Amino acid sequence: MSNEPITLTAGDAEVTVLPGNGGRIGGLRVGGVELLRQGERFGCFPMVPWCGRIRDGRFRDGAGVQQMPLNSPPHAIHGTARDGAWRVARATADEAVITYDLVDPWPYPGRVTQAVALTPDALTLTMSVETYDSSFPAQIGWHPWFNRNLGGEGAEDVRVAFEAAWQEERGDDHLPTGRRIDPKPGPWDDCFGMPGGVDVTLTWPGQLELKVGSREEWVVVYDEQAEAVCVEPQTGPPDGLNTLPRLVTLLEPLEAATTWSWRRL
Repeated sequence: MSNEPITLTAGDAEVTVLPGNGGRIGGLRVGGVELLRQGERFGCFPMVPWCGRIRDGRFRDGAGVQQMPLNSPPHAIHGTARDGAWRVARATADEAVITYDLVDPWPYPGRVTQAVALTPDALTLTMSVETYDSSFPAQIGWHPWFNRNLGGEGAEDVRVAFEAAWQEERGDDHLPTGRRIDPKPGPWDDCFGMPGGVDVTLTWPGQLELKVGSREEWVVVYDEQAEAVCVEPQTGPPDGLNTLPRLVTLLEPLEAATTWSWRRL
């Protein structure tokens, strides 16, 4: 199948999947209102095979050190899959499955599969990373850009609410220092720990409430941009390939999921 855009519909919800643009979700409309910031770099892109920044673009694998391109100098950021074209495995009216084969500069052969499933009041994204050969460390995450304001007369900006067990202290280099601190008020470009699973509520007063949930316990919240806010569930913290590696093996792929559920206000 081609990598042309795919449109999924369920009730009054509509999702656009863009296999050819990094496997990202290009749009999510509820009742005709677009929830995601539009643009080639926005929507919601998969972060894989790592999330956030890798310090100096280097991570250790056993006795060796791997070097990734410094696409956010002096670090490497957000994985490689968002820069590639994904293939469509199957698509129906309300579900799509797309795949991406890991290639250079990622040094290990493997495949990423992302399933996108829409219902009238929820969107579920499920991703897995599997290896064909050697084991390797990896992370999975999603980077949605939610519109700060949905428009309309008197529309108010989104409010972000969550309770975290801790916040990763952030150094001047934007990477966790390794210390866990009590959560601080925003603005944020920070990683939070939620041992019971990610649970963040975005409320556009008088319009819509949307909950971002995941069984994973890490979430980055970024609200320093005027146009959008980001709530990013992921399988580990930034620089996690070095500090908290999750191993993909022939017997055990790495899997994660996030569900966004909404209701009208």
